[in-house]
Amino acid sequence: MIFAAATFILVVAVVVGVYWLMMERPEAREQGELQRRLRAATGSKSARVDFVKEVEKLSTMKAFDAVLARTSGVASSLQRLIAQADVKMTVGGLVLVSVCIFLFASVVVGRLTRLPWLGVVLGAMLACIPYIYVRQKATRRLRTFEEQFPEAIDLIARALRAGHGFTTGLALVAEEAPQPVAGEFRLLYDQQNFGMPLGDALKAFAARIPLLDARFFVTAVMTQRESGGNLAEILGNLANVIRERFKVKRQVRVISAHGRITAWILSGLPPCLALGMMIVAPGHMMTLVTDPLGNYMIFAALFLQITGTLIIRKLVNIEY
Repeated sequence: MIFAAATFILVVAVVVGVYWLMMERPEAREQGELQRRLRAATGSKSARVDFVKEVEKLSTMKAFDAVLARTSGVASSLQRLIAQADVKMTVGGLVLVSVCIFLFASVVVGRLTRLPWLGVVLGAMLACIPYIYVRQKATRRLRTFEEQFPEAIDLIARALRAGHGFTTGLALVAEEAPQPVAGEFRLLYDQQNFGMPLGDALKAFAARIPLLDARFFVTAVMTQRESGGNLAEILGNLANVIRERFKVKRQVRVISAHGRITAWILSGLPPCLALGMMIVAPGHMMTLVTDPLGNYMIFAALFLQITGTLIIRKLVNIEY
């Protein structure tokens, strides 16, 4: 009797386990993936998914969010930059970090040098570090996207030649391509899949990716949808054009490498020399701090340094 009951329980456990492994677990995984995609498409981070997209907050603090909302131009540009960099940070967080750096540097430098204006100037320069970091990360991400973009277009073209639809090609890129191309195409696919018109989704894609190649892609797709034509052939030719443009860009970077290295050396030499003189002969450098004429010389040096750096950057930044 006990053996029969144990056998029955074991058989039931095996059947339930196989059913859960073969049926319930894949379904739960698909539901979890769907919930994740819905949260990514609607901008909601909670477990409950709303089909009405909430307005993305500029800051977690309501009062600060209201203040930032009044400066819509600056706040929207910073929000777009943070989205391009794919940084888990709000506009309010970026601004608060910059303000804290500014206040700390202003107080410390002002106390050490006894020149409040010098602390304010250096604090303002150091406060730009978070913005520069986010901008550099966004630039690197866009460069990676630019390298991977022709392969993504080729994948869509191959899907079209195989008889699939354009939206199926978008889904293939979202699943097969590496990041960051996969994430952007996943968002593009989800937006049109959850009700946004394809034209509006493509325009939003071009706004998120401020690259000329992305605009070419959007223009080609929208033109084909209005006037007709072989979209697979159009995308194949576009991928080849983008690759050729990328080759030209690399050649330009190789040719201008000497100028860019020279720009880095010329821009970094005066600050490094001043820091070295402060360590080796602090008495000579303190003369600039204590003497009124030295204060004007420091101010003029900072002005010329910033101006010269911007001019050199403009000269070595060659458009292709």
